[in-house]
Parts: sequence; C-alpha cells; structure tokens
Amino acid sequence: MRDFSQDISALALNTATLGHNLDGYGAGWPPERVIDACAARGLGGIVFWRREIGRRSVEIGDRVRAAGMQVVGLCRTPYLVGRDAPAGLDEAKASIDMAAGLGAPVLTIVTGGTEPGTKGVLESQKILAERVAAIAGYASERGVKLALEPLNPMFGGNRTVLMTVADAVRVCDMAGAPNVGVAVDVYHVWWDSALAEGLAAAGPDRILGYHLCDWLENTRDMLLDRGMMGDGVADLKVLRAAVEGAGYAGPCEVEVFSSSDWWRRDPSAVLDVMVDRFRTVC
Repeated sequence: MRDFSQDISALALNTATLGHNLDGYGAGWPPERVIDACAARGLGGIVFWRREIGRRSVEIGDRVRAAGMQVVGLCRTPYLVGRDAPAGLDEAKASIDMAAGLGAPVLTIVTGGTEPGTKGVLESQKILAERVAAIAGYASERGVKLALEPLNPMFGGNRTVLMTVADAVRVCDMAGAPNVGVAVDVYHVWWDSALAEGLAAAGPDRILGYHLCDWLENTRDMLLDRGMMGDGVADLKVLRAAVEGAGYAGPCEVEVFSSSDWWRRDPSAVLDVMVDRFRTVC
C-alpha cells in the first residue's frame, strides 16, 4: 500500500465535502477560492459538480492545472434509468462535454432507479448497459472515461440499480466499451464482504476512482450524514488495501455529504481535518 503519511499528492477534494453540491449548504466558496485553498495544502486534485461549472469548464480546468493540481473527475451524469431519468441522452452528452472542457479524465455515473414497469434490477441493468454503450463512443472521442458507481443497497430502486462492485462490473461487461469502468466509494461498499472478488473482476484498467469518507454507526440521514474518515466503522486501511491490491494507484477522492455537521463548519477547518485524517487513518 502507498504511504500517505508524508505524501498527500494522491489526495483529491470532492467539493461536495464543502457542501457545494446542493443549494443552501456550505460556505458557497467560488471555484477559484476552493482551488487556491487546495493548492495551499498540497492536494493533488479536485473533483467538481456540474452545478459549479456552468459555461466555465475550460477556464476552471486551466485554473486547477495552473495551481499545480489536476481535475480528477466530474460529478455526475444525469440518471440514465428510472422514472427520474431525462428523456434521451442529450444531457448525458452535455456532461461529457463539460468533463472534456475541464480536462477531467473521469465522469461519474449514478445510474438512477429501476425502470418503470420492471421488477428487480436485472432488466434495468440491461437497459442501463444499452444507454451507457450509446454514450461511451462519444465519451471516448472526447477523452473521457465513464465510471459506474454502485451505491449502498439502501438506495436500491430509487437512486441506483447497482448495489455492488460486481453489479457494476456486470454492466461494464454488457456495455462492452473499453472506457467504461467502476468508481468505488467507501460509503457504498464498506459492508460488502465480497468486495475483493468484485474488484478482481474489474481489474486495474476498470477501477476508475476511489472515494473516501466513513460510515457512522448511527447515521441519521442515509444521504446527508456521512462521516469524515476515522469517525465511523469502515475499515479504511483494509478497503484501500483491497482497491490497491486489485491494481488501482490513482487519486483518493474525499467525498463527505454532511448537512448537519461538516457542511456547517468553516471550509478551511474542514480541509485541514481532511488532510490530517488522510495522512493518519486512510
């Protein structure tokens, strides 16, 4: 395993950790201030959300690189399946364009829920694979990889039809595109005793991201009450050993949704704690 105690160049901020993914939360720092704060602390990269970027993707991407960091990724496509998915794939392609403008190598896909009229998840997974395949070529032309993110089973049927890395790998196989892989998020996979097998099936070329946070033992909100690393019950060292053992050596992205705790704190203090926890417990 890599040693992060003295080198945090693999650390990336997902701006959701500062509350920037939802209206009404966080300090509302503009991208420039986030970039400067991350660079001052020696982070290697940043992951933005589409709502922060607007028409400024090239400008913001250039600003990140000028600060000595990389744009690690972009969150996220619209849902591709389920009753809340937009009709057609135009918005998904627009999110690919935004990732390309930023110079983000990875665009995360949160799939959406089960397709209306279906039962279980297998039929929805087939439909998902068809839609992923339909945008994968466009993404490849733009230099963007697509990372399917399985979610904790409590989101099954509502926000996702992928509950394990093995589910995501199955859809990758069905989509059959070399630029489609998997994002592994501690919050969603910490419980999975078969995680190592799923990661092995994915292989090093299809593990496109590793997301850090923690699972609070008495979580109060299934979406907006994640823990900072070290505050919960996820075995972070074991999880990273499994991810790196499967061949992943890329950025580690801290993504903490925390409407009642971390999003109420000064962002500078949040970033300082994040760096310390990355060095010591991850």
